[in-house]
Amino acid sequence: MPICKRLIKYCYAQKGNYRYPSVVKGLNNRYNLSQTDEFVPQMNATIILERPTHVRIHDSGDFYSPEYLNKWLTIAKQNKSVIFYAYTKSIKFFTEGLTVPTNLKIIFSEGSKIDNLIDVNKHRHARIFKDVATLLSAGYIDASTNDLQAITDNKKVGLVYH
Repeated sequence: MPICKRLIKYCYAQKGNYRYPSVVKGLNNRYNLSQTDEFVPQMNATIILERPTHVRIHDSGDFYSPEYLNKWLTIAKQNKSVIFYAYTKSIKFFTEGLTVPTNLKIIFSEGSKIDNLIDVNKHRHARIFKDVATLLSAGYIDASTNDLQAITDNKKVGLVYH
């Protein structure tokens, strides 16, 4: 059973395109690759080939182990001209003295049992709102239509529930 389904009551990754068998197969293949020693070299090769300026780590899923996180830290360190960013609920991985490369932007996602570890005045974090007006009045930047807003200087990232 996917972790999202077990831990989160409303998970967007259990809806829409994520349910198609071909998408599920692709996600499973990428997950399996992430557990191998070939993951870092293959990601680096893809980055060299595609030449992105920004890479969002996960559009569903999360850092599932310190070993997996370390692979992404290595990838970011080896590709300094690329900005990497990720939303995560794996907050403990990042609050225990971990050194994160400057080209890796981490956004803590609210909505877990350990939200108390998020210092909203210090940590880049994401909060879900019912509408844009409420989001803006709370001082959050709207990343609902442009996800790259999540890596601006404003550490308060707002998303409208959809």
